[in-house]
Amino acid sequence: MYQSVEKRIRQLSDDMGRYLSSGGAVGLEKECLRVSEDGGISQRPHPQALGSALTHPYITTDYSEALAELITPPCERIEAALDFLKDTQKFVYDHLENEYLWATSMPCVLDGGDNIPLAYYGTSNPGIMKNVYRRGLGHRYGRTMQVIAGVHFNFSFDDAFWPLYRGIRQSKLPQRDFTDGAYLELIRNLQRFGWLIPYLFGASPAVCKSFLGNKPTDLKEFDQNTYYEPFATSLRMGDIGYTNSKEKGVGIKANYNNLDSYIKSLTHAIETPSPLWEKIGVEVDGRYEQLNANILQIENEYYTTVRPKQVLDGLEKPTLALQRRGVRYIELRSLDVNAFHPLGVSEEQLYFLRAFMVFCLLLESPPINVQERREIDQNIGGAAHRGRDPSLYLSRQGRDIRLQVWARELLQAMIPVCELLDRWDETKPYQKTLQQQLACVDDPDMTPSARMLREMRDQGEGFFHFARRKSLQHRDYFSDYVPDNGRYRMFLREAEASLERQRELEQTPSGSFSQFLADYFAQR
Repeated sequence: MYQSVEKRIRQLSDDMGRYLSSGGAVGLEKECLRVSEDGGISQRPHPQALGSALTHPYITTDYSEALAELITPPCERIEAALDFLKDTQKFVYDHLENEYLWATSMPCVLDGGDNIPLAYYGTSNPGIMKNVYRRGLGHRYGRTMQVIAGVHFNFSFDDAFWPLYRGIRQSKLPQRDFTDGAYLELIRNLQRFGWLIPYLFGASPAVCKSFLGNKPTDLKEFDQNTYYEPFATSLRMGDIGYTNSKEKGVGIKANYNNLDSYIKSLTHAIETPSPLWEKIGVEVDGRYEQLNANILQIENEYYTTVRPKQVLDGLEKPTLALQRRGVRYIELRSLDVNAFHPLGVSEEQLYFLRAFMVFCLLLESPPINVQERREIDQNIGGAAHRGRDPSLYLSRQGRDIRLQVWARELLQAMIPVCELLDRWDETKPYQKTLQQQLACVDDPDMTPSARMLREMRDQGEGFFHFARRKSLQHRDYFSDYVPDNGRYRMFLREAEASLERQRELEQTPSGSFSQFLADYFAQR
């Protein structure tokens, strides 16, 4: 089943190999929760010294005013993306007062959803839209789910690679159609094998009891303040985490068989009323509670492990951007925050993910049918809740296969990919990370999720005290870290410039918010 990978590698020219190993672009988006000294979610607004969350390209907020999001630009090298993220995080730390950044995906102590402050973006129509969207998410799925943090890995191939790859594939399609189709093939394979990411890198096997409030749960009790699953890898990716938990009730499942089908399936969801969400209301007593009462308010509401993306032109709709200009890059969203690394993600992880992207591109990728879609969902849920269980079986084309057996198959099939990517680097980073991941398959106790539970037991800690200890260690790391001086000055300038851009937006005459919203959704 993996023969197409070796066959295509043999067909690649040296130039194509170089494009795969060092061309294209890597970007990161890291979410991190600001917490007060006592370990509760911060009630303070996004620090003004960081700039405007609405217009700053690198430092913004996600769902909550307390959930910072740090964004790198596209970088040619993995090390450059990590250096940018490190300097960004240092700048944020330098402008916090009696707060620190939480080191794990699952949040700190929460006192119910009402205690989670919605992100605020000012009084301009675009700012109001972002705030209303988040209010709608809270109504639909609850606020606590929205403060789970993650790391997104953005990746694109070099533009010069695609015409050459089209040649070896002997495709008669126009170049853009071929490129879009190849990115969708890659995405389908990322979904097929997506359970591997939480197994290898999942770091959320436990959660503070306050996250669930008084809701009933099947999770086990680790101690008086902590729930966990003995073999869990990533509860963030499981039933209690970052999923459309009411997906069956609202009936949305994107179609990844080609770009047109993907766009149509999301567009249908954005334009189709949902009786479930109509009960909430849209404008209630003069305040917008959600952007609309449709299955999805906007595209970003569709929670999924991977998305095709295009850079937006201003307030352009994401589906329209894809329709007009095709796929620009892939956004992989299934990475937990790595509690064992001050950046929340390591160089070894990113080298593996890049190799995994190339592997998924080169491997044959047939359309996903209804049965396989069901298997994909079951497999990621199984890996999230029971990934380290030696008796866990996944489903592959209607047959059961042990997770460890399948994982070993996949990683061994990646060997020629990593050899190709290392051809021009004497340090062999791709083969080194592959061997590390093979070791994690052979010994599940080496995975981050197992290490986390073991450390909690050895230290006599529940989840909160483990996460707080790691968070303070990371704060100490950044206290000692000396950033790039030029980049630090850039952040200072950008903070001021972003605040000025927001002021200009708010002072520019504009129509009503209802008309703004109508114009936004009327884009064609």
